[in-house]
Amino acid sequence: MRQKNWRLVIVGVVLIVLAIGFFLFMMGMAPKSNDPAAMMRTVGQVSGAVGGIAVVMVLFGLIGRKPQA
Repeated sequence: MRQKNWRLVIVGVVLIVLAIGFFLFMMGMAPKSNDPAAMMRTVGQVSGAVGGIAVVMVLFGLIGRKPQA
């Protein structure tokens, strides 16, 4: 049976929360920007990349690793 890597799962969940929080925080800053559409495009790309990495971390953590013999 594989052992779940809970550290990887926890870090992945924290990164997902931080990515969502960053996106929502920057939505409040967008009206003050000179080019809100370009700023939100960049923020969305960064948040999406971090969220994608976090999802992969959670999946690898839940899949786990083989126990050492």
